[in-house]
Amino acid sequence: MDDNAAAAPRIHVLDPRLANQISAGEVVERPAAVAKELMENAIDAAARRIEVEVEQGGARLIKVRDDGTGIAEGDMARALSRHATSKIENLDDLEGVSSLGFRGEALASISAVSRLSLTSNALDDPREGFRVVAEGRSMEARVTPAPHPRGTSVEVRDLFFNTPARRKFLRTEKTEFAHLEEAFRRQALSRYDVAWTLRHNRKTVHQLPPGDSPAARERRIASLLGKTFIEHARYIERQVGDLRLSGWVGLPTHSRAQADQQYFFVNGRVVRDRLVAHAVRQAYRDVLYGGRHPVFVLYLDVDPDVVDVNVHPTKHEVRFRDGRTVHDFLFSSLHHCLADTRPDAVAEPSAAEAHAGASEEATQGGVGADDGRFEQQGMALAPAPGHHAGSSSPAGPPGGAGHPGAAKVRRFMQGYQALHPDHEETLLTPRAPEDSAREVRQAPTPEASAMPAADPAAAPPLGFALGQLHGVFILAQNARGLVIVDMHAAHERIVYERMKRQLDAAGVDAQPLLVPVSLSASGREVAAAESEREAIEKLGITLDVAGPETLLVRQLPALLSGADPEALVRAMLEELERYGRTRQVEAHIHELLSTMACHGSVRANRRLTIDEMNALLRDMERTERSDQCNHGRPTWTQMNMQALDRLFLRGQ
Repeated sequence: MDDNAAAAPRIHVLDPRLANQISAGEVVERPAAVAKELMENAIDAAARRIEVEVEQGGARLIKVRDDGTGIAEGDMARALSRHATSKIENLDDLEGVSSLGFRGEALASISAVSRLSLTSNALDDPREGFRVVAEGRSMEARVTPAPHPRGTSVEVRDLFFNTPARRKFLRTEKTEFAHLEEAFRRQALSRYDVAWTLRHNRKTVHQLPPGDSPAARERRIASLLGKTFIEHARYIERQVGDLRLSGWVGLPTHSRAQADQQYFFVNGRVVRDRLVAHAVRQAYRDVLYGGRHPVFVLYLDVDPDVVDVNVHPTKHEVRFRDGRTVHDFLFSSLHHCLADTRPDAVAEPSAAEAHAGASEEATQGGVGADDGRFEQQGMALAPAPGHHAGSSSPAGPPGGAGHPGAAKVRRFMQGYQALHPDHEETLLTPRAPEDSAREVRQAPTPEASAMPAADPAAAPPLGFALGQLHGVFILAQNARGLVIVDMHAAHERIVYERMKRQLDAAGVDAQPLLVPVSLSASGREVAAAESEREAIEKLGITLDVAGPETLLVRQLPALLSGADPEALVRAMLEELERYGRTRQVEAHIHELLSTMACHGSVRANRRLTIDEMNALLRDMERTERSDQCNHGRPTWTQMNMQALDRLFLRGQ
């Protein structure tokens, strides 16, 4: 016999305790993961009240108690066994699973690294009930009588007491509790009909009553995410076929420095999915301030048979059978919802007011006076990089007729009559500083359009112009008080949206390359280029397959004639392969149009007549996404009469 063969290690079955501890490494990462699994079990048990009690961030104690269906005496012994579950029985059940848990691994894994006690009663008599205990070792489960109301209580003490290497990786009590509270927040947002309580070190942190009405939902969101979330969010509800999307989408101006208020649920299960994240990013693409992250609480309901939740032990990831359809549905739904962020929405009730009849608060347009999302960082609103905030000297090359994009701006703006026709050309023409100063000195003082005396509420959402402030801001009066508009930022969005519409109507002009660009490609990239040839050609790009791993770029959109063909095509093919759709070309074209619109919009220190100011206000009310400029900055803000009264202590 070969000596090497004789020395080979023998195959053996792992000790059940070791197997459970290995499994715990996937399921039980920290106390928050334990709480998540126990809360999901309570939800699956049809609980209407779930209480979570924690000590020392969960390292010492995690107790979850519910009033669900409970566990029968005969099932108590096997409840802590691996792969023991009441959720599924066969492969058909797995393919259409609708419960949160189904693997049958959580309790076994948790009991392998903690001192676990499970007490339950499946009867209505509170004198009944049984308890099973496990303390991180492989042993016959002993079931003993223990009175308990109908439902289940699970106590997890001394997490990782028998695995010191895992325990030393736990962070501070504050950090671990922050993760656990986030897990609680996600579950509480998934089920509004359940009453939730969270206590830490015997102090109540959250006590959320049940309620599935729109008003109750918004009260819960405000309690968990802050009042400003609801105040600066739009409710969305849309259904196409078997896909239904509902929830709250934060306005672009209510963004955050971190992606910490993004909650997406698929059939009630909170997930983190790259396809979903990509669709959301695309929807916010040209309305979000640079480097900021949108906020949302969204619920996607689909047929369980078309989504695979058996992707990862933590069940945070899902896989859609038709990812392209889901991606397009999410993008189009959010894109159209965000397109409605324009001043005419100020006349409509907010989501909270529409559903709950809440009292009217100060209406904020581009940015809320009490928002504090920038002020809390100790800074005022700043312009996007490379973009001036209404100063007399724009960053970058000066706009006007001399700029290469000016001619394209005028061509795209044929028929644009929002401002006086004889003013459109002068707005695109650079002016010497002394000319601007002379114009300001010589211009007659305009008479402001008065508000309708009979019915102030009949005024347009942005009201009527009163005048200009330092040639940068338009001051207007509406039924609610004072409106302040950044005229350059507002006109920039108007021009940009007009150019996009005209481009969509006219189609993309293509320009053949003098010398085709050859690029090496993977087999998957070549396959994507062949299967999506028609879609790619609609973008103005012609790709030919020159070999198994070679592509030829023969044509690009005329507006992108100066772009790097290889970088553009590779990014486009990668997006096609990963998400089934690509907006890389559209994004590049829109970026160019945005720059052209910026240079072609009314500049600072331009003296406008009252009629021209009012024309700009009316155009803002008609233009999609006009609450933000192309760089995501707010274009206007509202100060209502109550806020103005407070400034001068009126009525105090």
